[in-house]
Formats: sequence, C-alpha cells, structure tokens
Amino acid sequence: MIIKLGRWFNHKLKEFLYATGFLLNILKESLLFLKHKQVGFRVFIMQVLFTGVEAVSIISLISISLGAVIIVQGISILPRFGQGKLIYTILIIVIIRELGPILTAFIIIARSGTAIATELGNMVISHEIEAYLSIGINPISYLVVPRFLGVIVSMILLTIYFQFFGLFGSFIVTQFIQPIQFREYFGNLLTSIQVVDIISSLIKSLVFGIIISFVAIYQGFTVQMSSTEIPQIAIKAVGQGVVLCILADAIITLIYYL
Repeated sequence: MIIKLGRWFNHKLKEFLYATGFLLNILKESLLFLKHKQVGFRVFIMQVLFTGVEAVSIISLISISLGAVIIVQGISILPRFGQGKLIYTILIIVIIRELGPILTAFIIIARSGTAIATELGNMVISHEIEAYLSIGINPISYLVVPRFLGVIVSMILLTIYFQFFGLFGSFIVTQFIQPIQFREYFGNLLTSIQVVDIISSLIKSLVFGIIISFVAIYQGFTVQMSSTEIPQIAIKAVGQGVVLCILADAIITLIYYL
C-alpha cells in the first residue's frame, strides 16, 4: 500500500512539474508573440471570434436574467427592513465581484475549453504536430499561444460585457416594477462601486482565462494514439477547469476580504 501511494505521489509530482514547465514555456512564447504578431495572428483572431463574439448571445441572456432576479428579489424583500438602497451594493457584489466572472468562466469552459482540447487532441492523433515540427514551425508559437491569448482576451472582454449587461438589464426590469430615473439608478451604482471591486473582477477574469486555456491545451496534448481518448480529455478539461476556477475564485475572494 505504501509503495503504491509512493508511486502515485511520484507520478503526480512529475505531472505537476511537467505542467509547470509547459505553462512557463507558453508564457515565454506569449511574450514573443506580442513582438511578432504575424505568427499565428489569424489563429488568435479566430479564437477570439469563437470564444468571445459567438458567446455574446448566451452571455447576454444569463447576465440580464441574473440582474432581473436580483432586482426583483431585492425590491420585494429589502424595503421591509428599511434597507432599500442595499440593492445597489448587492448588485455590485453579485454581478461585478462574484458571479459575473465565474459564470462567464463556466460558459467559456463549456464552449471553448472542450473545443480546444478536442481540436489539439485530433491534431496529435493525425500527426499534424509532427508535421509542423518537420518543417521547422514551433507548434507552441503557432497553435498554442494564439489560443492561449485568445481565450484570455475573450474572458476579460466577456466578463466586462456580462457586468455591463447585467446592470443594464436590472435597470430595464426596474422600470416595470418600480420606475426609477436613469441618473438616480446609475448614480447609486457608482456610489456603491469601489475601485477594488473592478480590480478584483479583472484579476479573476485574467486568472480564469489562464486556467481555462492552459488546462484545455494541456489536456489536448496528453492524447497518445487513439481517437477514443478525445472524449476523455474533453471531460477532464471541463472538470479540471471548473474545479481550478472555483478554487482560484475562493482564494482571490479570501484575499479581498482579508
């Protein structure tokens, strides 16, 4: 039993060190990509279009629904306790600081995380990676980095869009329940929001983008020789991405409150 546990620990340690080295290599190549944008720039644009632009509709639906639910519940409950204006603080905490980034991350994991892992896994099986190497093209620079940066940029932009649309949606719903002037509503929001809320949200979206893209890429390259591995690595990419994003969210939130 002890021997098996030692082997398992040794295997996990090697896997962790390999993943760390792989991430550092991606970060190094990402800096070079910013200097030489023509390398894989088309792949980067396509990744942003798929991850960001094509996800706008689902992001809009979820964000406006979340804002509507918060405003409906808040307006019906908070005035009973003489805390009607607390609804603005709740909107900031839920949409900007907490649920906005994590819900956006879950959507990107479901759409782009599985797509990237599946696409790269198929490239490994079809020997496309070997073909790139044979003609002197670094697959990290051409295939990995554009997807890595594309997901991160899309994650940040979609989080901002989610927050804006969620707050705007809550304002629209308010007009049907308890009409309020546009200036008063957003004035109270601006009074409730703090710079640290925006910074926390941006940090979360950046960290989530790194986690989602790296996990999907790493799982895609773990495929060996069989196409039956593709569904397995897609499931692993989703599972690991969700778990790591939740852990990162908890850590950043703890740092915020401490």
